[in-house]
Amino acid sequence: MFKPLIFYIGLRYTRAKRRTQFISFITLTSIMGIALGVTALITVLSVMNGFEAELRERILGMTSHATLTGKYGQLENWAEAENRIKNTPHVQGSAPFISGQVMINADRRVSGTMLNGVMPKNEPKVSEVGNRMVEGKLDDLVPGEYGIILGAELAKYLGTFMGDKITIISPQVNSTPAGIVPRMRRFTVVGIFKVGMYEYDRNMALIHIDDAAKLFRLESAVSGLRIKLDDVFNAPKITQTLGSELSDEYIVSDWTMAHENFFRAIKTEKTVMFIILLLIVAVAAFNIVSTLVMVVTDKRGDIAILKTQGLTSGSVMGIFMVLGTIIGVVGTFLGTIGGILLALNAGHIVHDLEKIFQTRFLPADVYYISDLPSKLMWSDVTTIALMAFILSLLATIYPAWQASKINPAEVLRYE
Repeated sequence: MFKPLIFYIGLRYTRAKRRTQFISFITLTSIMGIALGVTALITVLSVMNGFEAELRERILGMTSHATLTGKYGQLENWAEAENRIKNTPHVQGSAPFISGQVMINADRRVSGTMLNGVMPKNEPKVSEVGNRMVEGKLDDLVPGEYGIILGAELAKYLGTFMGDKITIISPQVNSTPAGIVPRMRRFTVVGIFKVGMYEYDRNMALIHIDDAAKLFRLESAVSGLRIKLDDVFNAPKITQTLGSELSDEYIVSDWTMAHENFFRAIKTEKTVMFIILLLIVAVAAFNIVSTLVMVVTDKRGDIAILKTQGLTSGSVMGIFMVLGTIIGVVGTFLGTIGGILLALNAGHIVHDLEKIFQTRFLPADVYYISDLPSKLMWSDVTTIALMAFILSLLATIYPAWQASKINPAEVLRYE
């Protein structure tokens, strides 16, 4: 049964007296340790959630949710296949594509890149590249005019601008009297896109699908169909159903097959980081043990007197558990508030620090994302706060139990 006296005495022991200033300092240190640990844990997990969400959004904005191809890596009757999946549940759109590795030569600069042939009117159905254009637009890709759209980092590396001429060198070869030579074609830069991910901005270029068919000698065939789904997280199940409804001449894959290890690594890293930071909170919480041990040692006379006045061992234990719980609750509360505020403003804080120190903490040529995203999840906040409180509560048990075992006769013998 809860007794107000136990709570009153436990709360009173948190106040400092002249001879217990050091104990109060240790108590304050325990509170700040828990608060800082909880703040760090909430902030770090929020930033990792933000990175994961941002990466998923940008990757899925450039890659297809699902891909339909033929057995031999080509799709001959793509229009027929598109009609077959058009009214399939969960399919929101589709677009044909041709993809291949090429070399790009611009004056003295050469770079390997992934060249994608797209259909400008259909591409917005399956990707966000049309919304990521820095210069030009997708409709500037006109068949027969051999225009090309480069990623921003690729254009920067090649030193090319709008209207410049570049040479595409294809792995396909031509037989000539002089021997076998690679196929080459001059293209004009008609656009530049920037996704914000170095992998795409540096290693991708777009041309019209008709020009790609001529370059790679595919005639009427395409590499496949890119498919957009209404539920990306249910893509494996949807593609499995779609594959079972189509004939064996088609192969259906989803985005998780290409990026499963990547997102699994992020999830593992998040779990490991949670455990490491939780250990920091645990260390701070178990500082409560040393604080309570010192309080018990200092209050031995008080405990003995309280016991002689009828206070039970259980009540004595409750007093010190109340004291330790107050330390844990205050530290957890301050840490939770600090973590929420820091997580919600992490991007602005980093941006201001970059301005102050005139540097970039996340350079675009090193990291996938050059800005610091943060996504606060209330389930994480609840879990962290609950774990910190439980650890604080567990830390009070041993010193409170030791206080309850104090024998009044032995303590008061020398008083």
